Amino acid sequence: MQRLRVVLQHVKMARFSTQSTDEVLFNAVGDKRVIVLNRPKALNALNLNMIRLIYPKMVEWETDPGVSMVMIKAVGEKAFCAGGDIRAVTEAGKVGDSLAKDFFKEEYILNFKIGSYKKPYLAAIDGITMGGGVGLSVHGKYRVATERTVFAMPETGIGLFPDVGGGHFLPWLHGRLGIYLALTGFRLKGRDVFQAGVATHFVQAEKLPALEETLMKLPEASELHIEKVLDSFHSQNPIDKDKPFILAPYLDKINSIFSQATLEDIVKCLESDQSEWAEKQLKTLKKMSPTSMKVTLRQLQMGETMSLAEILQIEYRLSQRCLEDHDFYEGVRAVLIDKDQQPQWRPDTLEGVTPEKLDWYFSPLPPDRELVL
Repeated sequence: MQRLRVVLQHVKMARFSTQSTDEVLFNAVGDKRVIVLNRPKALNALNLNMIRLIYPKMVEWETDPGVSMVMIKAVGEKAFCAGGDIRAVTEAGKVGDSLAKDFFKEEYILNFKIGSYKKPYLAAIDGITMGGGVGLSVHGKYRVATERTVFAMPETGIGLFPDVGGGHFLPWLHGRLGIYLALTGFRLKGRDVFQAGVATHFVQAEKLPALEETLMKLPEASELHIEKVLDSFHSQNPIDKDKPFILAPYLDKINSIFSQATLEDIVKCLESDQSEWAEKQLKTLKKMSPTSMKVTLRQLQMGETMSLAEILQIEYRLSQRCLEDHDFYEGVRAVLIDKDQQPQWRPDTLEGVTPEKLDWYFSPLPPDRELVL
């Protein structure tokens, strides 16, 4: 990924009691708590150190009667969190370092904590929000997007799968939209993130400081009062107010084609459609890891009837199988290291991904290696 120049936002800290670390800041404003991701030059990519800083605070605040709500945001205008630090994970996986299993395990434990949090949790997803950044936000009660938000789950393009609970939240998007987004890595931007159901509110980026200040001043941070503030800022946002959802013209096709039980049937339907849109989707799917796509489709099909905890336990198995296979390493090499964008998948066809291999991905780990929530 090309390093992007990040312009730091001016953050007013005068009223905050702040405990600072290099990569995460924790601010206290009365009975409110704010987590600030602070790796703007790395697009706030989530690493194991950040997870280990955030999780204990979340546990502490959940039972503290002096804390009423938690907000998470990030430094910089480019990204909320562009994903997990998967390059470090694959480097660790090559040499058998424990980071490879610890990262996914502790990340998923944090995702579950967010999804089951007993106090209001609000994520300001301003800028790029992908992979690990989705896990930090989408399971929370409130997700506030801006015109700068770019949402995607592009994992099939690097030999992975839409993890961080993707098997739980993607199936509850409208129709088969979640399966479409997961397989193609399609990027949603701005108001479309709200219209898709990923964000609960859409607020102008320049209004975020005022939104935060209003929330921090609430004498009672109940869901009723928080929602009243969020609804007010959302309703006053004029950006793309009358713009139809970008995928609206294709939703019928998406719901029909991506409801097929197998990847082979999805491809057949796209081929028989013969529209320009279908041709574009075929071209996209042919770039993705066949193994990742088949794993992803089964993951989301299973996730339709599973709780967040259950699907995270499945996803942890999948993450460890990816580390034992080929495509994850090859995808990271092609996209993030050598950047030749020419991954050599094994196998390189859908037909080559046998039912036996797919079953192996989903098979239980040894009892001492399973994710326990």
